Amino acid sequence: MTEIKIAISCADASDTKSLKVSQARQQILDSVSPIQAEEKKPLRSALGRVLAETIKSPLDVPGHTNSAMDGYAMRGEELPADDTLALKVSGTAYAGNGYNGSCEPGCCIRIMTGAPMPTGCDIVIMQEHAERIGDDVIRIGSGHRTGQNVRYAGEDIPRGSTVFEVGRTLTPADIGILASLGVAEVKTRVRPRIAFFSTGDELVGVGETLAEGEIYDSNRYSLYGMLRRLNVDIIDMGVIPDDQDALRKAFKDAARIADMVITSGGVSVGEADYTKPILDELGDMHFWRIAMKPGRPLVFGKLGDALFFGLPGNPVAVMVTFYQFVQPAIEILASGKAKQQLMIAASASRDIRKRAGRFEFLRGLFEQDDNGKFTVAPTGTQGSGILTSMSKANCFIHLPEENAGVAEGETVLIQPFDALI
Repeated sequence: MTEIKIAISCADASDTKSLKVSQARQQILDSVSPIQAEEKKPLRSALGRVLAETIKSPLDVPGHTNSAMDGYAMRGEELPADDTLALKVSGTAYAGNGYNGSCEPGCCIRIMTGAPMPTGCDIVIMQEHAERIGDDVIRIGSGHRTGQNVRYAGEDIPRGSTVFEVGRTLTPADIGILASLGVAEVKTRVRPRIAFFSTGDELVGVGETLAEGEIYDSNRYSLYGMLRRLNVDIIDMGVIPDDQDALRKAFKDAARIADMVITSGGVSVGEADYTKPILDELGDMHFWRIAMKPGRPLVFGKLGDALFFGLPGNPVAVMVTFYQFVQPAIEILASGKAKQQLMIAASASRDIRKRAGRFEFLRGLFEQDDNGKFTVAPTGTQGSGILTSMSKANCFIHLPEENAGVAEGETVLIQPFDALI
């Protein structure tokens, strides 16, 4: 009797030829090198960009010793030990317009937040801690110490110190710091160029009329949305039909203009799934199958100098594989390092069925109770074509290969979407 060979299905619980999720992720990260090309950007255009230079401070921040409070500057040596002290108010220091002169013994200077400390003063008494007696006399009590409410020159950033290293992704706070140093432009790495397209004869653009058997191309819109949240240059190449010549041309064109090429669909074992054979012909396929759900058929390799990801066609699988594999690769391209995945322990609020053998990424909704504890439950039906399971979710529930199901009350690890996007 002739032996019948059955192809591995994406519905199977295990597949010895598939990579584990951790193995696939590591292979991808080991294959990515950061972009080295540089360009100068005006400070306001540098948000989210990756520094290509070390920034050293050209000045002290603060630039002068100043008051951290509205109050009264005085000589610390005159502070009362266990009694009260009356001081004459001999002048006023404003921010941007300091007090000209020194503070004499027995006197104090009315001072505003940010004003330079008057000569001879080394402490500021908060105005709430001083009793005004008449027009030009205050009285203070004990319990104060020299140096309180004083910001010293350079205590935040000393002149000549390193402020930011090469490879830092600039945040709004970083932009503010650079502005405080008078930096008008910075040298940054060129952003990764990401080309992407969908494949399939059944796909129709949004706004067109559907014929029988056709569907709207949602994957390109999901991919565009996910890419927009990253600091990349996006090249949308549209929909490519299931035609080998058209796909071959699209692969060549994308590899010529991009640092990474992403496709969706055409990566399984159907007769019209051409991604794998064309990648074998034009580039180098590292792997194409991962022991996970959703998203088992995922092609990763190289097209010339460009990284290549062939994502599955199902919309949820596209989003799961993007966040778990593509986004970390983009982060390395841009900055040289991938962000550490934020994982939180949560209690399952109901039973979760699963067979051991593959890693499952369930879409979940987690909540925090009044005691600070997290609970989580899947967002209904978890099919890889049910995009509402992503829309209703706020996290991925991670169920590793060895997990054989979760009972209500058991602890699982979740990956909040806020940590991804």
